[in-house]
Amino acid sequence: MEKKGVVLVIGAGAALGGSVAKRFAREGYEVCMTRRYVERLDDLAAEIRSAGGICHPFGVDARKEELVIELFEKIENEIGPLEVVVFNIGANIHFNIVETTSRKYYKVWEMASFAGFLAGREAAKYMKTRGRGTILFTGATASVRGKEGFSAFAGAKHALRALAESMARELGPQGIHVAHIIVDGIIDTPWSRENFAELIKSLPKDGILNPDEIAENYIFLHNQPRSAWTFEMDVRPWCEKW
Repeated sequence: MEKKGVVLVIGAGAALGGSVAKRFAREGYEVCMTRRYVERLDDLAAEIRSAGGICHPFGVDARKEELVIELFEKIENEIGPLEVVVFNIGANIHFNIVETTSRKYYKVWEMASFAGFLAGREAAKYMKTRGRGTILFTGATASVRGKEGFSAFAGAKHALRALAESMARELGPQGIHVAHIIVDGIIDTPWSRENFAELIKSLPKDGILNPDEIAENYIFLHNQPRSAWTFEMDVRPWCEKW
């Protein structure tokens, strides 16, 4: 398979992040991927390699500036120039407002917003020198609509969306495509099926988001011609209420 370039997926978990990593690997990209603990990437790495893909797992706390800087330096200097950077950290945690301590709020913001800023800034530093690249941020329903009990998550995701929009306006004229994907609905994962079992049982066929099918949109956005770039895309199952 011809190598097309290097992609970094920050937050390559067992659901959407893993699906995005696998999809880019099938497309011919050399995949760098992170989680906080590198051993949690063992199964994903084995799956990618068994299918003929190339991947490099990293254990990185994406909230730590010095670690993120080191990660980008290592990839650029030892693996290759980054063509795509995907920020996919969630932090979807439920707390009633009176139970939301400052520590909880700050931690959610660090994970879902501040870490996105660090990733976006470092990606821009390298991509600007080449005049090309794609930076994709994973959003959620909370990016545009704050639900009761999710003040911290909504605040962080709103901030991430604003970051993405600002970056898109700044970097687009420099040849860098920045896009924000709103994932509006429950993603089909073992965790979701355990925690929302009754709700999922009540849904009709194809009523829950398939992570592999969401991942197709990340490839689509990266491959868009620059005469018709999309900034924001929202994906939801056909029966999801807007």
